[in-house]
Order: sequence, then C-alpha cells, then structure tokens
Amino acid sequence: MAIAVNEKVFTLCTKNSMYQMKADEHGVLLHTYYGKRTEQMDFSYLIQKRDHGFSGNPYDAETDRKYSLDTLPQEYSCQGNGDYRESAFAVRNQYGVSASDLRFQGYEILKGKYEIPGLPAFYAEDSAQADTLVISMKDRDGEILVKLYYGVFEEFDLITRAVCVENLGEEEVYLERALSCCVDQTCGNWDWMTFYGKHEMERQVSRTQVHHGIQSVGSLRGTSSHQYNPFVVLAAPHTTETQGNCFGVSLLYSGSFLAQVEKDQFDQTRVLMGIHPGNFCYKLLPGQSFWTPEAAMVYSDSGFEAMSHNYHKAIRNHLCRGKFKNARRPVLINNWEGTYFDFTGEKLFHMAEEAADMGVELFVMDDGWFGKRDSDNSGLGDWYVNEKKLGCTLQELSAKIHGLGMKFGIWYEPECVSEDSDLYRAHPDWAFTVPGRKPVRSRNQLVLDFSRQEVRDHIFDQMSAVLDRAEVDYLKWDFNRSICDVYSAALSADRQGEVLHRYVLGLYEFLERLGKRYPDMLMEGCSGGGGRFDAGMLYYTPQIWCSDDTDAIERLDIQYGTSFCYPVSTMGAHVSACPNHQTGRSVPLSTRATVAMAGTFGYELDPAKLTSEEKAEIREQIIRFKEYYELIQTGDYFRLTSPDTERYYSAWEFAALDKKEALVSVVASRVRANDQPARVLLRGLQENEIYVCDGKEYTGGALMYAGFPLPEAKQEYESWNFHFLLKE
Repeated sequence: MAIAVNEKVFTLCTKNSMYQMKADEHGVLLHTYYGKRTEQMDFSYLIQKRDHGFSGNPYDAETDRKYSLDTLPQEYSCQGNGDYRESAFAVRNQYGVSASDLRFQGYEILKGKYEIPGLPAFYAEDSAQADTLVISMKDRDGEILVKLYYGVFEEFDLITRAVCVENLGEEEVYLERALSCCVDQTCGNWDWMTFYGKHEMERQVSRTQVHHGIQSVGSLRGTSSHQYNPFVVLAAPHTTETQGNCFGVSLLYSGSFLAQVEKDQFDQTRVLMGIHPGNFCYKLLPGQSFWTPEAAMVYSDSGFEAMSHNYHKAIRNHLCRGKFKNARRPVLINNWEGTYFDFTGEKLFHMAEEAADMGVELFVMDDGWFGKRDSDNSGLGDWYVNEKKLGCTLQELSAKIHGLGMKFGIWYEPECVSEDSDLYRAHPDWAFTVPGRKPVRSRNQLVLDFSRQEVRDHIFDQMSAVLDRAEVDYLKWDFNRSICDVYSAALSADRQGEVLHRYVLGLYEFLERLGKRYPDMLMEGCSGGGGRFDAGMLYYTPQIWCSDDTDAIERLDIQYGTSFCYPVSTMGAHVSACPNHQTGRSVPLSTRATVAMAGTFGYELDPAKLTSEEKAEIREQIIRFKEYYELIQTGDYFRLTSPDTERYYSAWEFAALDKKEALVSVVASRVRANDQPARVLLRGLQENEIYVCDGKEYTGGALMYAGFPLPEAKQEYESWNFHFLLKE
C-alpha cells in the first residue's frame, strides 16, 4: 500500500521516495520527511524543540516555551498563528482579520486518484494505479474546513497535492492566500532552479543557492507567462544529471502563479507554490468551497535525469488525454512564416500541393482567414470565414486539401478581440477594461472576459459554426498578450479579486467542451509560442507550440530547459526558412530538422522557395522521423550536454525503454580552429551488450563510460544523428 498510517503518522511511499507528516499532540500537522525511500518509522525524532526568543507559543502549549509554530516544520502553514514565515494559507473573516490556526480533524484513504472540479489533474485509468489520502484540518474557531488531498503514483515517484477550503460558518469569508503546496525541509543546503525567459526565448535554466530570506518567481500576467514557468526544482548543491538529491514541483495551472523558497533564521527551507496572491481574493459564502490547482512533486536521489523521466512518463500517460495521447501525430506544415497575412485560398492550396509531394501529412492555415484580418490590428472576435480573401468557402478549401491525401488545420485566438471588430462594437463590455480608464493595448487587441458564460458561449457558437461545416483535423489555440485592466462587468466590487481565477476556469471549461465536441481534432496550445507552456494546458492540448523563436540554435537552449519537466511529445517544433525570421541566422537544413525532430516535428516555410535538392532532403527527413517516431516520442530522453558546461556542441539522446536502440543527436554550436577531438557519453544502454552504428560495433559499457567520438565539424552549426541498434 502506498499510504501507511500509524498513530497519526502518515507516510506516502513511491518506488524510490517517501513523504511523511504527523499530527502532534496539539493537532498541528508537522512535516517530518521528504526524501529517499527507507524503512518506515516516525521521523519526527528529527524535530528538536528549543526555546527561541521572539518565537511565540500557542496558547494551548501553556508554559512550554519550546513549542513554537514559528520554528516547527509544517505541512500547510497559516498566516496569523505565530508562524512569521511566508504562509500557504490566509483567510480574512467578517471582522477584517486574517488569522487562521488549522488543526488536525481526521483522515480518509481512497483507492484511485482524486479529481478536482473544473481544474486539470493527473488521473489514474484504474484504481490500482494510484492512491489518495485526504487529511481534514479545521480552523480553531471551527468555521473553516481545509482538506489536504494527496495522490500517490508509486511507479513515477509522483505525489500530487491539492487543497479544498470550505466555509462552515454563517458569515462570508475572503480567501487571500490559498496555495497548493507547502514543503518544509528542516536541514540541508539547497539550490533553487527556475526556468526564466521572455517572448522568443523561454525556459532558460537558472540555478542559484538558496540563501537566507525569500526568493521567488511567478506571474501576475493572468497566464503562466514567457517570463517564468510554473515548474521549479530544489536540488542539493552538487546534484548533476545522474547524481544527487532533488525534487521538482509543477503547478497544473495556466494563470498567475507564485513559486517561493524561504530559508529561515534556523536554516530551514520552505517551498511554496500556487495561485499568486498578488491579484487574488476569493469570497466564500457560507457552505461554499474553493479548490486550489494541483501541484505535482517528483523526488529523485539520482539526479535530474530520473526526475525528468518520471515527469515525462507521468505527463504522457496520466495527464495528456484523448485520441492523440499515444497515436502518432501527423507531420505538419504551417503557412505563417511562409505567407504571414498575405495569402489566398489558391496560394494555400499550392503550398499544400508541394508539401504533400514531400510527404507532409497536415496543412495548417494560420492567422488571417477570418473577418477583416489582413493585419493584426483588426478582426479578432469575428470568427466567420473571409470567403472573399480565400476565393472559396472553407469547406471547399478543406476538401481540396483532403483530396491531396492531407489533413487540414486552422488557427484561432478565441480569448482576444480587436477594437476594430463587429464583436467589440456590439459588446464592448465583454472585454477587460477598467471603468473610466482607457485600456492598455497589446498588439492592438484586448482580452475577452472568459470568466463570463455568455462570452464563452458566443465564441463557442461562432467557432462551432465554422468547424461543423468543414473537415478540420487540427486546431492551434493561440493567445498573444498578457492580461491587464482586470475588471469584470458581471461581478460586484467585492468579487473583482476572483476575476483572473474565474477566467482560467472559464478557459478550461471552454477547452473541455471543445475537446468533447471534436474528439478527433488534434489541438495544440500556444500563447505567442511558450507563454502558456504549463502542465495545466497539457490536460486539454497534448502539445504546445514551444516558442515563436524557430531559430534552430536558439531552440537548443529553449528545448533543453523545457525538457526538465515536459516530454518531447508535448513540444511543438518546426523547421523554418533561412535566414531565420527572428534572428537572421542561417543554419543548414539538416540541422534545422535535427532540432525540430526533438519535438512534435513540422515545417513553417513556403515550399515554393525551396530548391529541388532541399525538397528531396525534406522527403528523407520525414521518412527518417517516421522511422524513429516511437523512439523519439516515447523513449527516455537524455540531456548529454549542458549549455552551462559545453559551449561548442549540444548533444541529446533518445533510448528505447527496452534498451534495444538509441538515437543520439549532436549540433556543433561553435566551430574552432585546430580543435581537439570531442566525445559524448551515452546513457540508458545495456552495459554488456553489443550495439551497432554505421556498421561498427561497440559495447554498451564502452559507449556509456568511455564515450563515442564525434566527427570533426567542417562548418558552423553542422549536425549528426547516430542510430545505435542492439546486435541480434
């Protein structure tokens, strides 16, 4: 059993990790251990209580000055109970006071995995795959009930957490802080790893020492953002890919979030994660409840690699859903960088013809097909087909492209509206604007209030009218700005702090409806590329456009950082034209394909501008990608190099789970004169077996411990792919 209870000691066991908490004599739920799996015992012996100045004592501790919530490791910390560290929970009562004191009430163990109403969560397809622990905590005045939910997936070393808050009193209360996760580590030095960035350069790795004080990342943009990702890692200082202790925390949420680490006066480290309290305040009427988003934790005692592998497998198998969870996804071509807004139906069809001849399987029509939309200054919100521009109906264009043996896809940005649109002229109050103030524009568009059902219904009906009439196999869901001017005309003044969370719930409700209505349609998430690349979106869209930066060399770092949590099967990656439209860099076509194959794989260019030699090369690339598809999409992914330690080449590997084959990809990112030979150390092979690559034989042990020599790079950005196959 993954969950053991012994005299109010609760132990959660996965294959390699153990998580423990204990309700003490005062009903305070203490955090006692999170780390490598050991024999079970009560780890509260590690907690040493002492009389510390300026750390107060709860009244029920009477004369015991050694008992202080300011120093004890807690499972779900509260504001206003004598713990002066950053807290996970704060609720304001009818007197305007934010003070809570949660105490243990009871517990329940359930087979299977809990669900969260209206929010994404990891799921178990049958009850044997996971177990659930529910611990009930009640505020000392008895008016607030907090249930802590824990889901345990033993196979993946995955522990999920969520919180349900219920108002049991007779007066309304205001949730000011309701985070999903609190982990107190009583000892040890740690590094804090976050994944920062900007539009067109997302998820760059930052690793800093946890110092005294508070360090945090987060988003107040209404989305998870390009700037910081809702995934963080705490690691022992010398942790590498293959050695050392670490644990990750991923928040399944696509809105504003906070991730915070605090090293306190006694060198204890507290990690917090959840909805950002900076623009959040939720009114709870008597009898109402509130669920936090889910946080997913994975611990590894053998480095980042094992942590990543478990996240990858859990996300692929227990978060992504639908037809395309495991089915091979088609190789696509998107017209955006090939045409931008300047296209007709005839132009698109000719692009599709040439793409089909090269073996491309899906043609995607991007922005510009609807309303008055020849630039990004108008038309958003008017989701009717511009047949004058296309020169045909969407049904006719779709049928012609299907006639080529291809599938057909389409771009949408449902959450935004242009001021120059019929929708905005008819319903200006449907957009976020502050009364009496001109709105902040971004890309000359505003954000629709998706917290309102009538707004979502209108957009859904518009989209369905289009999708029902034409055969659409793929939908790219985009969102091209951050949210500002947050005010909902449908809510009273005391509920405006709920708007952004209600917005996210509305987005999820819309995506759920869309997925159920069109179960055979592949959906790809996008927010100007990677502005909403989070585990929450992956519950609804099994892949996300990784970045608007399609430069292959820039993508090396972007995809490297993304891989710490997210599997290759979720990363939208395309081969684009050169010189690249974002950087002006020229990279060999073979290298662009090598990098894009470490993702969902597709093309973003105009085939008419390719030479016959380039078209022939693309045909071979598609054949090779299909040949290696299962290995790439479901094999273990290994980061063989790091941008921090290797400046001259990047290397990564896909190894089959049965260890019978591996694909190693290498890009020479900088060529030097009179260079010394280089080699890479492979991983994930059978040590005593023979592998064959290009007619040569190697033992698995030699490849992993002695290495594989790389060819000499003859030009900048040259790349190679080496396929190792177990000898029969």
